[in-house]
Amino acid sequence: MINKKLIYILGALGGLLYGYDLGVISGALLFIKNDIPLTSFTEGLVVSSLLFGAIFGSGFSGPLSDRLGRRKLIFIISIIFTIGTLVATFSQSVEMLVAGRLILGFAVGGSSAIVPVYLSEMAPTHERGSLSSLNQLMITIGILLSYLINYAFTGIEGWRWMIGLGVIPSIILMIGVTFMPESPRWLLKYHGEEAARRVMKITRTKEEIEEEIHEMIEIDRLSEGTWKVLSSSWLRPILIIGCIFAMFQQIIGTNAIIYYAPTIFTEAGLGNSTAILSTVGIGSINVIVTIVAIMIIDKVNRKKLLLIGNIGMVSSLIIMSAFIHMVGLASSAWIIVGCLTTFIIFFAFTWGPVVWVMLPELFPMRARGAATGIATLCLSLGSLLVAQFFPMLTEVISIKFVFLIFAAIGVMAMLFVIKYLPETRGRSLEEIEVELRKRTKTKNA
Repeated sequence: MINKKLIYILGALGGLLYGYDLGVISGALLFIKNDIPLTSFTEGLVVSSLLFGAIFGSGFSGPLSDRLGRRKLIFIISIIFTIGTLVATFSQSVEMLVAGRLILGFAVGGSSAIVPVYLSEMAPTHERGSLSSLNQLMITIGILLSYLINYAFTGIEGWRWMIGLGVIPSIILMIGVTFMPESPRWLLKYHGEEAARRVMKITRTKEEIEEEIHEMIEIDRLSEGTWKVLSSSWLRPILIIGCIFAMFQQIIGTNAIIYYAPTIFTEAGLGNSTAILSTVGIGSINVIVTIVAIMIIDKVNRKKLLLIGNIGMVSSLIIMSAFIHMVGLASSAWIIVGCLTTFIIFFAFTWGPVVWVMLPELFPMRARGAATGIATLCLSLGSLLVAQFFPMLTEVISIKFVFLIFAAIGVMAMLFVIKYLPETRGRSLEEIEVELRKRTKTKNA
């Protein structure tokens, strides 16, 4: 049977594709303009079309994964990744490029909703935080890989190569998923206890299997159908919290850096190659810090990490805006690089991995795929807003004020975490569900 480490790596490969397609457009934009004329609106559209597709991908993927299974849906997503990459690579017009990015968006939305669910359900309780964080690690590796590819093809302005090489990991995922087992919680629901036990033997001890099987059966006894659970009074508040939580991750500023860092750096006076090389540095730090986060995420409370991240990110944005105000944008290139790098360090250590860990933890077994899909839809909506309006906002107001807006959003996110977000570390998915039910003093969904 397949090694459990390989299961986790292959399962998280969708995150690498997500990160690659998010990051590659930042460098490609510098050269797409030479072949396909872009205005500030169409530039935002090329970036945001992926996120628009992701809204639909994440919305549909949840219910589909509850019906088809996590594994089968990941295979379908890998096919969509391949098709979207090829369409975008060979685009001859804005319309075709947007269409390719839109198709990629369906896959991005689907993977961002299903991969965390799959990893969370495959992992034993004591390792769930670190293993679920693999999704974020693979996203950061995908972003870094895209930056390296961008830099490699900067000399020939090869934006088609930048986008097109994303087909390689999508084919690897397509092949690899055929060797992956199905989620034990989905198997228990549709194929019975023995099927779930066979898969759980790969990642759990006999005692852990018995305990989790008992909890899953008890929760399954309390629950009804997916849509019944989704519309239940006890789940509605936590679903709203999950959606707001997911959206905050995208609108606190990180995507403005991922999508537009080279553009920001060139406007501040750096050359194309230097600007893209600077993003490689940021991407490398993003990966390294995420690895550190994975090592400690099961040792520190989730909420504490989020609050530390908010303080660091808000501070770096305020300091950067103050320097731009004092010395001007043209003289602030390396200050901007330093502050944005600091922002990414705090994001990668906290909000980056923690959101992907907590979203599946918040929702019940019967509706975990669908509920996580809905929350991820909101996440994609937040990313869409940043992608579409950031270049337009910077044309209307100074970039220092744009980043101060992100700082204000960071403060709101911090207050939200303090007041509304439950702590989930060190508890089984079923224990979390029982507590959420008790909050509304009801036993039945």
